[in-house]
Amino acid sequence: MAVPTYRQLRTFLAVIEHGGISAAARTLNLTQPAASQQLRELERSLRVRLVDRAGGVPTSAGSALLAPARRVRAAIDAAEAVAAAQRTGQSGRVRLGTGATACIHLLPRVLAAAKQKMPGLEIVVATGDSGDMLRLVESGDLDLGLVTLPVTPSRGLSVTRLMAEAGETIAAARLAVLPSILYDRGGSTRAPIDGWFRRAGIAVAPTMQLDSVESIKVLVSNGLGFSIVRAMAVSPPPAGTAIRRLRPALSRVLAVATRREKTIDRGLRAVLDALLAVGPHSCQAPSQDVPR
Repeated sequence: MAVPTYRQLRTFLAVIEHGGISAAARTLNLTQPAASQQLRELERSLRVRLVDRAGGVPTSAGSALLAPARRVRAAIDAAEAVAAAQRTGQSGRVRLGTGATACIHLLPRVLAAAKQKMPGLEIVVATGDSGDMLRLVESGDLDLGLVTLPVTPSRGLSVTRLMAEAGETIAAARLAVLPSILYDRGGSTRAPIDGWFRRAGIAVAPTMQLDSVESIKVLVSNGLGFSIVRAMAVSPPPAGTAIRRLRPALSRVLAVATRREKTIDRGLRAVLDALLAVGPHSCQAPSQDVPR
């Protein structure tokens, strides 16, 4: 059995809704023979009579076909509306992956700027380690990833540096005498901190290790120790804390990664532009009582 086409179903609906083939042809901007041909082909493909030609009314089979034919028309109309919205830039969808700190402290203003530029934009955010985000970008499960450099080079990825986090003012030796509350070992955030102390000849032994910057901030603000966190996480500083910049600078460079062959549509461009507009931040150490 041949499959009915949308043109045939549209003609059938017009015949019923406008009371005959001649009226349907005028509505569809067709000739009467062309409209008749469409109806005959539909009946031939379904092997059933659909319209009583004398009165232009549906047969029993035609009446049964009305509801599914109208659902097809509604689905086609919806598809055309979605395509039109995408074509004119009224809507779109971007899947973005990032770490928890950037998700909390950076993305809200970035996404607000993107939504202001494109109100119909849908943004789906996933959080995880930079390595995981890169793999999801490369596999096509994410459109872009906000990651911390350095990253393992890949021919399939394009990586654009966004901002550096740098600081000065307090040395590792000053912090070594204080209790420390640091990120868990093994993550992309903890490794640079350990390296910073190691370059000063210090093996830091934290009193607590957590995987949540928000939990770390609460503990620090209650006087239980110091921590080293990204500046974006302490802007503004939490109540009860003092902020000091690190000496020498501890650089944390954020970058955005996309697939090289990725088509940059209007929605993705809005998010990328908002990310590129973000200014530099500093890696800082919040503490209640940090000696200068």
